[in-house]
Order: sequence, then C-alpha cells, then structure tokens
Amino acid sequence: MTDVIIRRTLELKGEICAPPSKAYTQRLLIAAALSSGTSKVVNPLLSQDTEATLRVVRAMGAKITFEYDCWTVEGVDSIQGSKQPVDCGESGATLRFAVPIAALAARPTIFVMRESLAKRPIAPLLQSLEKLGVKARLQSVDGNPAVRVEGGGIQGGATDMPGDVSSQFVSGLMFACPLAKKDTTLDLTTPLESKTYVQMTQAVLAQHGIKVEISPDFMHFKIPANQKYYPNDSQVPGDFSSAAFILAAAAITKSDVTLKNLNLEAVQGDKLILEILRQMGVESKICSDQVKITGNGNLLKAIDIDARDIPDLIPVCSVLGCFAKGASKIYNAKRLRFKESDRLESIYVELKNMGAHIDIDQNSLTIKGPSSLYGVSIDPFNDHRIAMSCAVAALRAEGETVIQNAECVRKSYPHFFGDLHKLGADIVGWEFDR
Repeated sequence: MTDVIIRRTLELKGEICAPPSKAYTQRLLIAAALSSGTSKVVNPLLSQDTEATLRVVRAMGAKITFEYDCWTVEGVDSIQGSKQPVDCGESGATLRFAVPIAALAARPTIFVMRESLAKRPIAPLLQSLEKLGVKARLQSVDGNPAVRVEGGGIQGGATDMPGDVSSQFVSGLMFACPLAKKDTTLDLTTPLESKTYVQMTQAVLAQHGIKVEISPDFMHFKIPANQKYYPNDSQVPGDFSSAAFILAAAAITKSDVTLKNLNLEAVQGDKLILEILRQMGVESKICSDQVKITGNGNLLKAIDIDARDIPDLIPVCSVLGCFAKGASKIYNAKRLRFKESDRLESIYVELKNMGAHIDIDQNSLTIKGPSSLYGVSIDPFNDHRIAMSCAVAALRAEGETVIQNAECVRKSYPHFFGDLHKLGADIVGWEFDR
C-alpha cells in the first residue's frame, strides 16, 4: 500500500486536462462490444474500473486493439459465455451492466466480485431479471463472492425494481433487453435517483442505433425487442465527477487554475459542481471546453445541497462546507451508504478527525464552517472519492496529512496526485511519472 503525504498548500496555479469520463468509457465500450462491426472509442479512460469492463467485453467475445488514445473494438454477432470466471474487480457499473448482458449468452457466466463490490446491492437486479426469464444467483468461487448467470436468452415482458438503490440496474437492462425475445417494460417502484446516468446510457445507445422509451417522470421504460446494435465511433468527454476535486481545490486556495477537456454539452449530472461553486461565491470563467477558477482563499458561502442525483459530488462538497461561513446541509444522501464504502460515514469520520465541525444522521450531513483543519493520518476505506476529498481538505490543513492506501484513486482518476502536484500542491510519496 502507498501512503502519500500532503502538506499545507495555499496557492495553486496552472492548466491541466480533466481525465476522460469513466462512466462514458464503460458505456461506450459495452455498446461497441454489442455492435456487429468495428467501433472506435477515442480518448478512453484507463483505470481499474475500466480495466474491469475490458475484461468483461473480452469475455463476451469482443476483440480490443489499443492505440495511443483510441480503443478499436470488434463487436460480437452473438454474446459468448465465459468458460472462466470473470473478475469484475470493485466496479459496480461493470457488474451491473454485465449480468443482464450475460443472460443473452448460450452458456453460463460467472462474475467474481472483490471485497467492497460484494458489499454493494445486486439483489434487486437479479430479482428483476428473474421476472424476465433469467436465472441468476449469488454463489462463491474459491471463497470469493460471485454471481452466476445461466444464460439462454432474455424472454422479455414486464418487470419492476426500485429506482433509489442504483441507477446502474436500469442501465443494465437498457443494454441487454433490446436483444430480448419480446418487448420489455420496466416500472420503477420508487423514484429514480441519478437520472442523468440513465440519460447518459440512453444517449450512448442512440449512437449505436438502439431505442429506449422513457416516461417524463423516469418511472416507466419500454424497451423494444429484436433490435440491432450498429458500430459507431465516439469520443469520451472529460469527467466532471473527477474534475470536481481539482475545481474544489482551486476554490479553497489562492488559485489561477484552468481545467480543459470539459464538454458542457455532454450528459453528465456532475456538471452541477459548477453551479454549486457559483452559489458558494467562487469566481469562475466557463467556456465551451474548459473552466477557469480564480480562488482568493477567502471563506465560501454556506449552501444546502440535494444529493439525490449527484452522490459522487458529496464527499468533496462536504470539504467545501468546511471552508464556508455558516452551516451547509447535504440531504437525500442515504444512498451514499452503499458505495465503495459507507461514503456518508467515511467522509464524516475523516473530516471530523481533521477537526471539522460536522454532524451526521441516516440521510444527511451538516457541516458548520469555517473549520480549522489539521493534518492527520487518513484511512479512505479503500474509497477513491474519500481519498481525493481528504487530499483536497489537506491543502488547507495545518501540518501534514497522510493519505493511506492512496493507490485507490486508480479506480477512477489514476493521475489525480500528479495533476494536483503539477498545480503546485506539496505532495510526497507518489511516483509522478505514472
């Protein structure tokens, strides 16, 4: 395990590119693999989670050729089942997309889960698939938790599931059910959270010729059967989920930071970080493909934030609250308890250890600013977003902050510490040429 030391850094300056979107990379890769023909995925993200998606699409029978900034994908005419168990690592999206797709194969497929992934919900998806004629169950492989999907196709028909556990369940059905034997209707029993990720899936499917009808309230989905995926070349946009950490770091310091490779037209709910920063009084200049933040190091304005559709922003928004004048409340955040860690509890514990005035209940956080933070040893609970959020907080903390198991950032943003270092952050213990 790698420990990284971050020392108090009050000024950041420079220009970097936002990393490619993990969510788009995974969706475009899967859609390309399901297309009969050759597709190109330009500017993909290579991270632990996207490597897990690569393993899955190869197991499906797709062939991938790697070039400098492009993956060429030869899709499959029919989905293969894997003779060997497929390692999904700790990628929730990979597992939840792959399980429905594997049902289309003629033979069974087994997906193995790493420790944190095994703790995340999967049962609602399996129950929903059962109503569509799919047999899938939890089991163990060499002592590791796994999901076995029997294959044989998806009958289609009517099914339902909750919308407030994971939007990835919905996206998984959207990928697989266009290839079902008859039309599929999906009704949600609770309102959908993280709607923009479902919209992102719909947009990617449309690029490959697949139609999914979604009701205006996002409670009802109709997926016509016997559709065909067509190959398509696509460019992965920059990731606002990852960019949020750099933008927040600039917001709490004296800064002149430009973040490029941010497409404001792409479907990404975490673009809301720009509005959050604006409401907190951060000076920014937003262009078509970049954002410039000019920080003055002064206190931000406290605001309340609804976490329902932006769970990935909540850890770093909690950090912003520490440097705001007044109380900031983050609510509708219960679903954060089912991420790579209990993310609500994790950020509460670590910010409190750093000296933050922060309270927690089952569904929310309240941060009373301003807080005078000090450096401590941070256990990110193997959660990339906790590690990066605490690294941002460390820039304004007195003394040194140690981020344990810092390599967990490779799940989504492998060059995070390198990018922060390029902007002037005092960081020790990371190999910056990676």
